[in-house]
Amino acid sequence: MQNKTAQIVIVDYGMGNLRSVQKKMELIGVHASISDDLKQIEQADKLILPGVGHFASGVRRLKESGIWHLLNEKVLIKKTPIIGICLGMQLMAKFSEEGHVDGLGWFDAQVIRFRVSDKIVYKVPHIGWNTLEIKKESAFLNNISPGAQFYFVHSFHFVCANSDDELTSTTYDYPFTSAVYKENILGVQFHPEKSHDQGEQLLRNFVKI
Repeated sequence: MQNKTAQIVIVDYGMGNLRSVQKKMELIGVHASISDDLKQIEQADKLILPGVGHFASGVRRLKESGIWHLLNEKVLIKKTPIIGICLGMQLMAKFSEEGHVDGLGWFDAQVIRFRVSDKIVYKVPHIGWNTLEIKKESAFLNNISPGAQFYFVHSFHFVCANSDDELTSTTYDYPFTSAVYKENILGVQFHPEKSHDQGEQLLRNFVKI
């Protein structure tokens, strides 16, 4: 468990299912505050960037709130650990087709809409349970069972230019990047807060690291 004085902040920029993430953290015995207050975010020891919705709207809200520049300072300069969930992960890319706007650029990656071969068999958005193929070792995946299933809801997905950034891939008609990791930055396309025991374990790993 994390040090009692550690502060974990769930970043509120108006795009997330924030309470469900907070409730999952409470379930594993960890306090995490939901906040859009720049001072509280600045003082955080770890950050969670959730998100559901449109990429361009997420970018706009982060910039209008002042959180955009603070995130860059916290994550890139101060090396504060952060996990991005769903849209929160996608915002870490350089660019997205959804709104045709630039993201934070923490990963050399683009976000594209699913290009499935059969729209009847592979419906978009991709909704439901799917497995992860682990691409590299990481403590973030400690005690995650082989073949474990995680819950997804998304129409767009990450495409990494640098395969070294890819932590896991998932197949939905074709393989796509479902988690990325480097240094202090973790992004997951799936929803750990909706993924039962395995999601809880991943969040525990994030807290411990």
